[in-house]
Amino acid sequence: MSQSLAPTPTGPVDAIASIRTLALTGPAGAGKTTLAEALLLKTGAIKTAGSVEKGSTVSDDDPQERRMQHSLQTSMLHAHHDGLHLQMLDTPGSPDFIGQALPALEAVETVAVVINAQTGIELMALRLMEAAARRGLTRMLIINKIDVPGVDLASLLSQVQQTFGRECLPMNLPAQAGTGVQDCFFGTEGETDFGSVADAHRALVEQVVEVDPAFVDRYLNDGDVPATELHTPLEQALREGHLIPVCFVSARTGAGVAELLGVIEKLLPNPTEANPPQFLQGEGEEAQPLQVAMDPERHVVAHVFKILSDPYLGKLAMVRVHQGTLRRNAQVFVGHARKPVRLAHLLRLQGRQHVDIDQALPGELCALAKLDDLHFDAVLHDAPEDEHLHLSPVELPVAVHGLSLRPTRHGDEQRLWDVLARLVEEDPCLRLERAGEAEGGAGGGNAQGGETLVYGLGDLHLRCLLERLKDPYKVEVVAQPPRVAYRETIAAAAEGHHRHKKQTGGAGQFGEVWLRVEPLARGAGFEFRDEVKGGAIPGAFMPAVEKGVRQALARGVVAGYPLQDLRVTVLDGKHHTVDSKEVAFITAARKALMAAVKEARPLVLEPIVTVEITAPESATGDITGDLAARRGQVSGTRNPVTGQIVVLGSAPLAELSAYQNRLNALTSGQGRYTLAFSHHEAVPPSVQAQLISQHRVQDDE
Repeated sequence: MSQSLAPTPTGPVDAIASIRTLALTGPAGAGKTTLAEALLLKTGAIKTAGSVEKGSTVSDDDPQERRMQHSLQTSMLHAHHDGLHLQMLDTPGSPDFIGQALPALEAVETVAVVINAQTGIELMALRLMEAAARRGLTRMLIINKIDVPGVDLASLLSQVQQTFGRECLPMNLPAQAGTGVQDCFFGTEGETDFGSVADAHRALVEQVVEVDPAFVDRYLNDGDVPATELHTPLEQALREGHLIPVCFVSARTGAGVAELLGVIEKLLPNPTEANPPQFLQGEGEEAQPLQVAMDPERHVVAHVFKILSDPYLGKLAMVRVHQGTLRRNAQVFVGHARKPVRLAHLLRLQGRQHVDIDQALPGELCALAKLDDLHFDAVLHDAPEDEHLHLSPVELPVAVHGLSLRPTRHGDEQRLWDVLARLVEEDPCLRLERAGEAEGGAGGGNAQGGETLVYGLGDLHLRCLLERLKDPYKVEVVAQPPRVAYRETIAAAAEGHHRHKKQTGGAGQFGEVWLRVEPLARGAGFEFRDEVKGGAIPGAFMPAVEKGVRQALARGVVAGYPLQDLRVTVLDGKHHTVDSKEVAFITAARKALMAAVKEARPLVLEPIVTVEITAPESATGDITGDLAARRGQVSGTRNPVTGQIVVLGSAPLAELSAYQNRLNALTSGQGRYTLAFSHHEAVPPSVQAQLISQHRVQDDE
């Protein structure tokens, strides 16, 4: 049960300048949720601090999160303190849930990467720092758990500077054996556990004044510049990444929490001081950068960065206002939509709690309820000229781990699909497909009568999805082992023909199709051309021909996997004035395509993934040898921190099934890896023969 909360602020934000918005990011176990709880307590937003272990924090208010004692979704938090309006997004730390953490970067000025002082710099910290840098966001590092006996904080600070650059400078230093911290920006003297406050202060001032020649001259002439006069160059240094603040804290004991709150309030940028969000006007290559204004009087521009489901309110959309003022009951457009929607429910979220608010200013985070038209990455606007406005998308990893799902109760197929669609809407790194449909594009596996296929970023990602199907949605499923998204293609041009003729006593069925298939470049998809002359196939039947072709593409020909990267050209055909029907041309086209593909040197393609393996440096040889044995290639290595190695490479996804078990054996449980889809590549002949032998084409009539 959640701890008691102070009343959630419901009034308007007094000024945009009072807003500070940051995403708490970093690896699992770093203490992000506990830190958020400590900050809420310090600001008076909660009366008592909750505990991750007891499932009583504001952020982790979902039953599944409480059971696992880990954040699984991004949580929105608010607090008011001495004129400050603090907005936090507490994000999951597992690599399997990075699809929740990365979109949070679209809604904040500052990305705070939390580092566990016991475990040091982990892969998720590296990935999130890089992602924040690509979006031009202010970055800060928070070293948590400084109270743990035996941690070498001086060495860790040195590793931070080696990994992320010399611009990582401490705003405070731990003191009294990790029971407190000493300010180094405004303070110039004091006792610390390591290092000199005066030296740290001097380094900060020198780093800040470097961005402004006038301050450089003043510093050289006077020997110092008071920190209270450095606000403007400090904000410039933060915008340019010339300074990355480092703060020390113990969220558990509260050491350094007040000082961290002071840094957030006095030094971090408000919405008008940060780099502007990366909006684009237009589509594709013609899109041009467009700068929004943090002006409450301008027309509205807001962005949906997260969708979640509430048991009482239904669909909830987390929104960041970038321009104008969102008002309750106002009418706005969603993207390209021609019909506006009314904002009947404008909310401020505090974890899973919510209160109604009247308006949200530029820079504010809010939520909208009961609007089915909203979706992840949607832009809300109230001006017709903004219909082609969109935010430069965050780079998300492609889901490559798959499961085939079947409901245990007959008749629940559509309900399973509907629930999965709702869960996929909440997580942009989940992907849902239905293989073996009569129509549609590529399925993800062997098409056996309309399989439901779901893809995620890893075993934990999919396991949590299965748990959510069971509770709270009460959908029981049978899950098959992870499926590999094989595809089919062709290596040569060929022609195919089929005449479909059926006579049953009354009106018959007749359709005849000649067509040609040609290979396209990898990743080009599918092209359909009509080169029929003289009305041999009437235009009214050409959609049926294309439908038959697409059916064959979806079902596959030689191994039962979807076909891609080919052009299909309809050359000729015949029709009957009485017996020709759509179904006849669908069947004729489907079988003509199958005949052509069999003569076009068909190939089975397999997904190739890039892999990043982080492990102790001593295991490098074992890892590279094992990767080579899995038909993989090593493209390089790097040493992010002393004693660790990151092996970069690629391998067929099929060869990496249950790879974590093997990696645990090679690294004594210290290794971890991430995958990202790269491309499709032809399988070896022996593998193709095996896949073909396992498949029997279902030749429907």
